[in-house]
Amino acid sequence: MSRAVLKFIRLSPTKARLIAREVQGLNGEIALARLEFTPNKAAHVISKVIASAIANGGFEPEEVVISSCRVDAGPVLKRFRPRARGSASGIRKPTSHVLVEVSKQAKKED
Repeated sequence: MSRAVLKFIRLSPTKARLIAREVQGLNGEIALARLEFTPNKAAHVISKVIASAIANGGFEPEEVVISSCRVDAGPVLKRFRPRARGSASGIRKPTSHVLVEVSKQAKKED
C-alpha cells in the first residue's frame, strides 16, 4: 500500500468530495482515464495525487486499486468585500487536504 497527500490546495472540500467518491474503489488506470475527461478543477488535482500515489509505491496504474480517497477541510482564508454605506461582507476562500491510498489489486483466480 502506498499513499500521497496534497495539502493546502485552494479548492472547496465539498466540491472535491464529489469527485473523490466517484473514483474510490476503482482500478487506477480506469480512475485516471475517468478523471481526465471530467471538466472540473478537483478532477485535475485528484488525478495528480492518484498518479503520485501510484508512483510512490512503484506500481503500474493497471495493477492497483484506489482503496481510499479522502478530502479533508483545511484552513479558510478570510477576505472582505466593501459594501454599501461603509459596511463590509466576508468572503471565505476554503482550502483542502487530499489523501489518496492505493493498494495492489488481488488477482482473480478462475
